[in-house]
Amino acid sequence: MNTAIPWWEALPADFHRQVDGTELDRQHPLMVHGTAAADIALRSGLSAVIAASAAPRMASRRRLEQEREELAFYTQRARQGDPAVVFRAPADVKVRQHRPRRLHYRPRGVPAVDLSFESPFEPLNPALRARYLSHQRNRTAWAQHWRHPEGPRKTLIFVHGIIEGWYGLNSSWFALKWFYRQGYDVAQITLPFHGYRQGRLDPFSGYGFLGNGLSHINEAMLQSICDLQVLCRYLRAEGAPAVGISGLSLGGYLSALLAVVDPKLAFCIPNSPLVSPIDMMRDWQPSGLLLKTVMWRSGIDIDELRSGLAVHSPLSYRPRVPAKRVMVIGGAGDRFTPPRFVRLLHAHWPGSHLHWFPGNHVIHLQQRKYLKLMRWFMHRHTAV
Repeated sequence: MNTAIPWWEALPADFHRQVDGTELDRQHPLMVHGTAAADIALRSGLSAVIAASAAPRMASRRRLEQEREELAFYTQRARQGDPAVVFRAPADVKVRQHRPRRLHYRPRGVPAVDLSFESPFEPLNPALRARYLSHQRNRTAWAQHWRHPEGPRKTLIFVHGIIEGWYGLNSSWFALKWFYRQGYDVAQITLPFHGYRQGRLDPFSGYGFLGNGLSHINEAMLQSICDLQVLCRYLRAEGAPAVGISGLSLGGYLSALLAVVDPKLAFCIPNSPLVSPIDMMRDWQPSGLLLKTVMWRSGIDIDELRSGLAVHSPLSYRPRVPAKRVMVIGGAGDRFTPPRFVRLLHAHWPGSHLHWFPGNHVIHLQQRKYLKLMRWFMHRHTAV
């Protein structure tokens, strides 16, 4: 990619239609192509949810004009390429510890506390301040912290994907208890508008993240990083000798984004990461049809949409965590975040590690192999 121009202009207009493969396609054809077919069916369901969430706001021409004006604000900040302008250091806040709630996930045999704090996030765009902060439940951030009784340990932060924010699911899916037994403390954060942070009338966890327009998504992404910064600062203040991060999909995207903000991260392991949200939406249906309609009605083109969301893309900034401390994981059969997107993020860290598994976005075949690789990678970069 030509680095003399912004990535969103260098990316081909038909990037969402391009097809690529991995070295696993020939080694495990049934695993790769079989799981890819399953992914296409699953993503159609998620695409319908996204389209239904966004459609009411996109139906109004007046709202589309307002959205276009707001996106221009973020494009200007993205073109500056300065993360200090966008990701301001969060104010000090008190982090409270609680016993896990009765109906909340409690890991059996693992000492755990729930954490909460008032998110110090202030919207980057002043025009959205009142509207964004009116979501009262979202202003309290939540996390769960698994601690070893004998004292703070090196810590793995895990960030969930869109909609699926239940700690129990991610604990089982990514063997977080196994990492705990390997000597790591574990922290899971609840992203904005998910779980306890969703509105009381929201139809599902994550609806508020998606259903209030593209500029609102920008601010939700920025708030996610603000809250992660607060959590990192808390863990280090508690005595954690090293803090690293991993996450799936949206969580992988935010993991990579934190690596352009926090140079102290011991490791960063994005798993099946979201990379260019607009291009991914164009490849899905029916969200792709909705986006095409929006572009036609508003006169906005693909570069303008990409640049309007580039303010929170890790591709827009120079990484602050060295490439040797970054490992990107991708599924060869993934059709939510296809291999070409994963390669795009990997190329942003020349010299970073890249690992493929023969599965899709949800079915991680040969997962044990990459979990052991993660453990080796984490040990290597947290050794005292």
